[in-house]
Amino acid sequence: MSIVNKISHYNRERKWKLFNELLKPTSETTVLDVGFSDEEYSKTDNFLEKNYPYPHNLTALGIDTPNKFAQHYPKVKAVKYTGGRFPFEDKSFDICWSNAVLEHVGDTKKQLYFLQEIHRVAKKGFITTPNKYFPIEVHTRTPLIHYLPKKFFDSYLSLIGKKWATGDYMNLLSLKDIKNLLHNAEISDYKIIKNKLFIFTLDFVIYF
Repeated sequence: MSIVNKISHYNRERKWKLFNELLKPTSETTVLDVGFSDEEYSKTDNFLEKNYPYPHNLTALGIDTPNKFAQHYPKVKAVKYTGGRFPFEDKSFDICWSNAVLEHVGDTKKQLYFLQEIHRVAKKGFITTPNKYFPIEVHTRTPLIHYLPKKFFDSYLSLIGKKWATGDYMNLLSLKDIKNLLHNAEISDYKIIKNKLFIFTLDFVIYF
């Protein structure tokens, strides 16, 4: 396992422990996972499905068609949607888990709506997203250049053959950005936890 994958696995384990400590799910707890992947590229993909002991109470929502996902996790209900409004009634779930998805849903307006939808359909939320100001951009392994305005960072990524990470694929958030989104989403009952790697904040956990 590479050092990057080791760090990723360590961080997912840390967030999983925090999820259980904060939310204390039981065999009766219904959980919505927003952002499942049909194709798994590492052992940390679909981490909730791999570890949650009550898969019959899990619902996974995503934009992928759940072909391989359904084979790997037959007890989990998988729902495909095209983005926008979640196809669930208000407060349908006890908890919503969304790990490292917020930065991928689009611009600030779409990120705001994404948070509003999580808050609408779930009684409690556990949302994580990487820190924009961690020295290395975690998706592209690029140091420091992501501190530049997005259009310059996107141009750089295109030049080095990583155009897949430009545009709406990735809109990184700072702590200030997250607080502004939560304020505009009228979510006030929240805590933000900083997960550190050495002296730097690697990512944030938003818990409400």
